[in-house]
Amino acid sequence: MIRYIRWCAYFCALLLVALLVNIARVQVWESAAYGANPANKRPAIERYAEPRGDILVDGRPVTGSRDSGQLLRYERTYANGPLYAPVTGFSSQTYGTSFVERAEDAVLSGTDPGLSAFPLWYELSRGRPAGGNAVTTVRAAVQQAAYAGLAGKRGAVAALEPATGKILALVSSPSYDPAVLSGTGTKAKGAWTALNADPARPMLNRALRETYPPGSTFKIVTAAAALDAGVVTDVDAPTRTPDPYPLPGTSTLLPNAGTGCEDASMAEAVQWSCNTVMAKIGVQVGLRGMVEAARRFGFNGEGLRVPSWVSRSNFDTDMSQDQLALSAIGQFNTKATPLQMAMVAAAVANGGEVTYPYLVERTTRNDGSQVRVGDRRSRGRAMNPATALRMQELMVKVVENGTGRNAAIPGAVVGGKTGTAQHGVGNAGTPYAWFISWAKAEDAPLPAVAVAVVVEDASADRGDISGNGAAAPIARAVMEAALAG
Repeated sequence: MIRYIRWCAYFCALLLVALLVNIARVQVWESAAYGANPANKRPAIERYAEPRGDILVDGRPVTGSRDSGQLLRYERTYANGPLYAPVTGFSSQTYGTSFVERAEDAVLSGTDPGLSAFPLWYELSRGRPAGGNAVTTVRAAVQQAAYAGLAGKRGAVAALEPATGKILALVSSPSYDPAVLSGTGTKAKGAWTALNADPARPMLNRALRETYPPGSTFKIVTAAAALDAGVVTDVDAPTRTPDPYPLPGTSTLLPNAGTGCEDASMAEAVQWSCNTVMAKIGVQVGLRGMVEAARRFGFNGEGLRVPSWVSRSNFDTDMSQDQLALSAIGQFNTKATPLQMAMVAAAVANGGEVTYPYLVERTTRNDGSQVRVGDRRSRGRAMNPATALRMQELMVKVVENGTGRNAAIPGAVVGGKTGTAQHGVGNAGTPYAWFISWAKAEDAPLPAVAVAVVVEDASADRGDISGNGAAAPIARAVMEAALAG
C-alpha cells in the first residue's frame, strides 16, 4: 500500500514539474509571442490606461490626453495641432506614432526604465510609472513666424541655432491636425484615408523627409569648396567665364537668368547668382573635391536623426564634367532636405563647424526631474575658419546689395543666398523658390539663427531672384522672431 502511495506521490510531483515547466514556457519563452499576438488586447489596454506624457515647447505642453471612457481609455489631444505636427507627429490608437511621439515613445508612455529608480519593481508588479515629458528645442515665436509665412503654400522651413544645432523651428505646409487620428473607429479611419489621398500630402514632413533640388543655394557649398581647395584665391578676380557657358564635352550652353555675369568674379557670382561662373568653378574644383566638400556639409550622410530620421541629401559621386557643372549649381541629381540646407547656412555662420541638429532638449519624469539631456555634438568642419569668414562676407553682400534684399533686417547683420530650382520633365514644373540665411544682432558675438526656406508653388519670373520674392520674406520673419527672443 505504501508503495502505491509513493508511486502516486512521484506521479503528482511529475505533474507539478510539468505544470511549472509549462508556466515557465508561457511566461518566459513564449511571452513575447503571446504579447505580440493581434488577438491579445491586454498590451493595448494597458498602454492607454493612463494619460500619456507631454511634448513641451517653451516649457508649455502642446499635447494632452483625454479620457474617452472607452476600452482604450486615454486618447491623445493636441494644442495648435497643424502648427506643431511636423514636430510632434501623431499618436494614434489605430495607426501608431510618428516623429517625436515615436522617437520618445518609451518616455511618453511610461515604459522607459530611466523613469524609475527601481524599474525591476514595476516589472514584478506589472505596473509602470507615469509617462514622462519631452522638452523640445523649438521656440514658439519662431515656429509661428515660419508657419504664418508659408500661409498654407506648399513648402517647408527649418531654423537652427548655429553654435549648438538646436532646431528652433520645423514647419511643413500644408499641415494637418494629428488629433483626428488619435482614437479608433470609423472617424479615425476616415481621416487617415482622406489625409493619405490628399494630393497636397499634408502628412509629409517636407522639412525632414522631402528632398528638393537646392538650386543656387548650393553655390555656397561650391564657393566654399573652391576657396578651401585654392581654386579661387581672390574672390574679386575675374574668372574669364563666357556668358553663356558651354557645358564641358557638349554643345549645350548654360545661360544666366540676369545680365552682367560675363567674366564676373566669384564674389559677384554669389551676389548676383551667376550660373555660368559657379558651374565653371565647380568643374575646376573637380569631382573628388566637390564630393568631399558636399560630404563635409552633410550630403550623402546616412542615419541622421533629430531624433526622428531624416532623408538622405544627395550629391552624385560619379558624374561626367557637364553633369558636375550642373550639380555645382544645385541641379542635375543634387537633392537636399530643407534641414540640410539650414545646416549649410549654419556652417557658414558657425565659423565652418557643422553641429548635428537636434529637436529634444531633454526628457523628464512626470515631476520634472531629468531623465536624459540632448547634447551638442560636432559633425566636424565643413570649411576652414578663414573660408567661413569670407563666405559670411559674400552672403552679407547678397542681402545688402544683391538678389536677397528682401531678407534685410534693420539693426542686424544678415547673410543669405537665393535659389530657384528647376524640376519636372524638361524643367516644365513651377520652379522651387529657395532662400538660406543666417542673422545676428549687430552687437552680438555670434549669429543666433540659420534658416532654410523652400516654397514649392511660388511664382518664378526671373530665375534665381524669385527666391527673393517668395522665400526671403519668410526667412526674414523667422530671423526677426529668433533675434527678438
